[in-house]
Amino acid sequence: MTTPLLGSRTLDRETARSLPPGSRLPTLAQTVLFAGHRKTFFPRLRARYGDVFTVRLVPGSRVVVVLSRPDHIREVFSTPPSIVHAGEGNTALEPIMGKHSLLLVDDDDHVRMRRQLMPAFNGAALRGYAEMIARLARAEVEAWPIGESFRLHDRMRNLTLEVILQVVFGVTDSDRLDRLRPLVEKVVSVRPIIMLGGFYPALLKFPPWRTFLRAQEQVDEILYDEIARRRDDPELAERNDVLSKLLAAGTWSDVELRDQLVTLLLAGHETTATALAWAFHELARIPDQLQAGQQAADDVNDAYLEAIAKEALRLHPVVYQVGRRLTETTEIAGYRLPRGTTLMAAIGLVQGDEQNYPQVNEFHPDRFLGDNPPAPGTWIPFGGGTRRCIGAGFTLLESTEILRAALTRYNVHALRPEPEKATPRNVTLVPSRGCELIATPR
Repeated sequence: MTTPLLGSRTLDRETARSLPPGSRLPTLAQTVLFAGHRKTFFPRLRARYGDVFTVRLVPGSRVVVVLSRPDHIREVFSTPPSIVHAGEGNTALEPIMGKHSLLLVDDDDHVRMRRQLMPAFNGAALRGYAEMIARLARAEVEAWPIGESFRLHDRMRNLTLEVILQVVFGVTDSDRLDRLRPLVEKVVSVRPIIMLGGFYPALLKFPPWRTFLRAQEQVDEILYDEIARRRDDPELAERNDVLSKLLAAGTWSDVELRDQLVTLLLAGHETTATALAWAFHELARIPDQLQAGQQAADDVNDAYLEAIAKEALRLHPVVYQVGRRLTETTEIAGYRLPRGTTLMAAIGLVQGDEQNYPQVNEFHPDRFLGDNPPAPGTWIPFGGGTRRCIGAGFTLLESTEILRAALTRYNVHALRPEPEKATPRNVTLVPSRGCELIATPR
């Protein structure tokens, strides 16, 4: 049963007075500020109202309680998942990912699907993907323009899309890849307005929603055909792509498999590409860090390359927040919050807090090495608890291989010394100029 959102229709005055303090701007104004300026909007609210504050967002002027302290966020992540529903917190994604997506299911359905997904993302499986990713990464970086400026974020988006198509979907036929690439590009370029279809299904009959769904249907046609072919493949057990491993390890309907593949596509494409763009953005501006990264790439020091990726995700959180919905009245962060409240763990506020990270605005991969790593709950780009992103290991592996491919071959220089600002692109925060770089041979 779906938990009703706590909002303008269900919030009484007495309950409203018991909520954490927050902005009194109109709901639409708060929604616009959240969508377009959350990296500045949330810090201002915390400075004014404290570590726990309330915002109100469309639809329905829903009550969103924002948490910015690691101990408060740990309360949420450690609360039984039957009480804090992550799937209900992602309702807007249903028209895009499908109702069976791991990000949209809760309770027993989530446990079952996560258990079936795990074999495709355990350590042994990840090691099996490494060479495929490395091959695609080498092919991409070899094609970089030499001595000319280019937007690295665009190149990373192309590369991570290729990893999804070949390593996750297992599509290697050149004709099918040529047909898939432009269609998938339309799907992954989904704009926030499309997500309104999750709250207002009647919109799906009109453009741009109808146009998006038409492209999605064409992708689905290919995915369902790929699933059918894989089910009939006598050499399924020998294949080393994620789809084949999912089929070998679990009992899935075609629709369930389709929804997981689209989820992996949308959750693992733009986010990984953006994290890598931010990593190169920093390396290109800090010669000592670039040299250390190149040395790590030469020495096959995967721990240091992974630390670069982690520090990029720390300093530049690609996704600024994750949400949950309370299914019953619960005490969180010292407040008794009613059923239907949306909880929002503000990743960006935690990872950008000087109390959690000395020299918080500086890029130091060494934070993630040695005997004094960041305190628990202060590095949460993949969320936490039972809903921690299942693809976290895959993302770090992919980032490591791509960093190695580029850093063994090139020096990278920023086109301009001043850093690029983080600007919203759909649900992610990307470099405002696309991470403009110049690459020269080492």
